[in-house]
Amino acid sequence: MLAKSVACTIERRLLVNYRIDPEVVQRQLPAPFRPQLVSGWAVGGVCFIRLGDLRPNGCPGSVGITTENVAHRFAVEWDDGCGTQVGVYIPRRDTNSRITALAGDRLFPGTHRMAKFGIDDAGPDLRLEVQSRDRLLGLSVTAHEAAVVGGQLFSDTVTAIDFFRRGSTGFSPSGYSGTLTGVRLEAQSWDAQPVAIDDMRSTLFDNTDAFPAGSCVLDFGLVMRNLPARWVSQGALDLRARAAAA
Repeated sequence: MLAKSVACTIERRLLVNYRIDPEVVQRQLPAPFRPQLVSGWAVGGVCFIRLGDLRPNGCPGSVGITTENVAHRFAVEWDDGCGTQVGVYIPRRDTNSRITALAGDRLFPGTHRMAKFGIDDAGPDLRLEVQSRDRLLGLSVTAHEAAVVGGQLFSDTVTAIDFFRRGSTGFSPSGYSGTLTGVRLEAQSWDAQPVAIDDMRSTLFDNTDAFPAGSCVLDFGLVMRNLPARWVSQGALDLRARAAAA
């Protein structure tokens, strides 16, 4: 059973974002999700995140672990009994932590695959590489801190940060077929620094079968550092039950 919440320090969270044709993204989403649009574009991307002192909420930081993780994500919205909700759909999570991968939904939401990480992020420049053990995922990014948000999705850093703060609930495939597990990121501060992406390679977003040429364009990046946070379980979403009801 998933812990109700886990605490940590977000030591580094790099968000690399693409603007994408909404129809292309819709094909990547299970019901009930649809793309959340910004200026007519869907938003997808990759989150490279290092979590320090990761432990069940209420336990001292001394028992926590440090993990490197990466998640592919799409900004989505959906309807429920309270109206229209926003968040992210995360089709795949990878980690360097055997504990996270083996614990499955008992520690952290969703299925995590094992991957090897190469990290150089001690200064204003960032270089990260990820290769999954199953060889299906390969990622590399180089970036440097910038003064302003680039790209076409957002006009300024505050607006970009607010977009991610409001969409802080994520759903990802769990170990149970036809089920997504939800989690909400809670942090007192959402301070972030714009970054310019010098180079980005992704086996998902570079795949022209899934994302035809011109439908998926690298837009902007943000990096967050050293933020206390916790992840709160949002329970499970049964896709089969929703499909039957539809």
